Amino acid sequence: MGLTSASGLVIGSVVGTGVFTMPALIAKAGSVGILVLVVVSVGSVLLAVLFGQLTARIANSDGGLYAYVRYEFGDFAGYLVGWSYWISAWAGNAAIVASWVLYVEALLKLTSPSAPVNCGIAMVALWVPAVVNLVGVRQMAWFQNATVVLKFLPLLFIGIVGWFFVDGARFSPFNASGASIYTAIGLAAGVALFSFIGVEASAITARRVDNPARNVGRAAVIGVGVSALLYVLVTAAVIGLVPHDVLVNTGSPFVDAFERIFAQHVWAGQLIAAVAVVSGIGALNGWTLIVAEASRSMAQDDLFPKAFGWIDRNGNAWFSIVIAAALPSLLMLWRYASSSGLTVFTYLVNLTVVTVAIPYFFSALAQLTHLLTRRPVDRWRLGRDLTVAVASLAFSMWLTFAAGYQFVYQGLVVILAGMIGYPVLVAARPNTDKNAGTRCSGSRCDCGCHRLGQE
Repeated sequence: MGLTSASGLVIGSVVGTGVFTMPALIAKAGSVGILVLVVVSVGSVLLAVLFGQLTARIANSDGGLYAYVRYEFGDFAGYLVGWSYWISAWAGNAAIVASWVLYVEALLKLTSPSAPVNCGIAMVALWVPAVVNLVGVRQMAWFQNATVVLKFLPLLFIGIVGWFFVDGARFSPFNASGASIYTAIGLAAGVALFSFIGVEASAITARRVDNPARNVGRAAVIGVGVSALLYVLVTAAVIGLVPHDVLVNTGSPFVDAFERIFAQHVWAGQLIAAVAVVSGIGALNGWTLIVAEASRSMAQDDLFPKAFGWIDRNGNAWFSIVIAAALPSLLMLWRYASSSGLTVFTYLVNLTVVTVAIPYFFSALAQLTHLLTRRPVDRWRLGRDLTVAVASLAFSMWLTFAAGYQFVYQGLVVILAGMIGYPVLVAARPNTDKNAGTRCSGSRCDCGCHRLGQE
């Protein structure tokens, strides 16, 4: 993938169906939610810069966040980050599907569909992108670019034209949570943070990007910058278009917004519902590749079961792709057995935010460690890079705080359970060396870290 396709992958991964559900959840916090979205946008751009710096510095960054941390801290830290990110990626796919199902219901005019119907719709969303990815990365990139264009046009329409129909009175109250301002910020932060997951898409798939040292960082900044501008414009416009009592109780707020712009014409709502459906498939198309690449890179370093590294004749990690669709399928079956609608989406959003915060945190920590332990060459550049690393570190910690204690607890249990696999994988390695993957500063490297491009 060149810069255009890599940027399209970032945009397509960031702008999924979350943006089509986000205004309803942001509105529950009040207009303070728009300010939270702006802050999260700035933090996400800083993360994009950070991942670009890490990819340019580390010669072999196959696997992105996992590779950065393994390079700096060794195998165990790399495994911890890789496991956490892999969990967040496929759980995030389930969250995208939960939102996608709501718009399919709006498109097909389904009222109170049964759990089996919702599960059937969800399976389509998960397995169609899996098939596209199995065909090959070039076809995946073409499909990704096409869906990005299709979903951006109507989003730009509502982000520009929609403002001519906005009612300023609908931006009040500032705090609609009925509790403290801190509670209101927490309500908005979870979905805002989730909507920007994907900033690392080009870093995770660096092996598939042409000239990654140059293009990964650029693609991340371009993709996140464009997405952030669109998010703020569109979310604020929808909040100003739809009455508050209607907005907070709908799972498809863009349908209501388009119908108000076009004087309640039903076709307008159907059109935006169709766009949201296309957008969701495009996002899942990119995320299926990301989940597969995250597990493939670990498997090839003997830090994940070998099956995840199996490659077909098209260069695809076919087993990883199948598992990337199968696991969220099981998660959706479980969640729809007990919940539905926005409840499922909100639960999966918060679980994903907690598990992705750890890889972000450790990536920033790896860069900070490098900056503080090297000889300063250019003080201005060092100061700039330290600012980016420290701000990214603080932003990553806030991700965890914003999710709430219930999801931190559940996420921690999932992550700790995965750590049991580490000693099993290490024991199964041929010629196991406890020091493999650790940093080596001598003139002779005998610790195995040459696989990461280290000296």
